[in-house]
Amino acid sequence: MPEVKCAVSNCAYWGQGNNCRADVIMIETDKHANADLSSEFAGETFDVNHKDQAINAANTCCHTFKEKKK
Repeated sequence: MPEVKCAVSNCAYWGQGNNCRADVIMIETDKHANADLSSEFAGETFDVNHKDQAINAANTCCHTFKEKKK
């Protein structure tokens, strides 16, 4: 798996050095940013039934985020 950097330290998959420790990374275009995909992505299945094209990196978002338990 490639090294994935993430600066969202309140994510359950965040690791030292801003490393993402999720087994699976789900990235979508912004038009799906608020979609309720009704599943957790790290280590589980996720929506692969559609394909989109992003104009640039600013038009993408990570759906893997899961808030860290306190």
